[in-house]
Amino acid sequence: MNRFVFLVKHAFKKWLIIKLFRQYVLNNDIIQADINQTIKVRGCNVKPNTLNKQFEHLMIYYPDFAFIFFWRIRKQNYYWKTWFTTDLPCKIFKSTHIAGGLMCYHPFATVINAKSIGENFQFRNGLTIGNKNNDNNLLPTIGDNVIVGANVVIIGDITIGDHVIIGAGSVVVKDVPSNSIVAGNPAKLIRKLSHE
Repeated sequence: MNRFVFLVKHAFKKWLIIKLFRQYVLNNDIIQADINQTIKVRGCNVKPNTLNKQFEHLMIYYPDFAFIFFWRIRKQNYYWKTWFTTDLPCKIFKSTHIAGGLMCYHPFATVINAKSIGENFQFRNGLTIGNKNNDNNLLPTIGDNVIVGANVVIIGDITIGDHVIIGAGSVVVKDVPSNSIVAGNPAKLIRKLSHE
């Protein structure tokens, strides 16, 4: 690609980001919480440190954030989406309510179908959250500040409390109390966390 085409594409991409910011981010507390959480956890050093520059940075350099953004605005088939994210094989059911601060690392091979998920939910690749016996009345409820490792399965009408860490490869089929670390198949309590 010659330099002129690159510069035109880059300028158009920045224009799209400004348009998306004004239309979907400026007055949306949930997406703003997603931005803040991702910037904080990933340790991004954005100059100037303004919301619009943070959004631009994440849209350009973090396709996993772009995936969450397009899911939030319900524009999975947005014409220019491929400029920001490759086709990540990940599905979040539209019926799943997720509070602000959603963040993912490499969301490949992930399916999320839950009653609700609280604030500051972090997950990694290979996550399955879903129903039991193909019954969408039997879905998990997940609290605030939950961190989930890679290749985790969370199934059934269970409740995951607040401030929980679920270790990689875990299979969670029973309730998990708040302030705890669980791991294993089936997942068992590893330790309680002291939470301030």
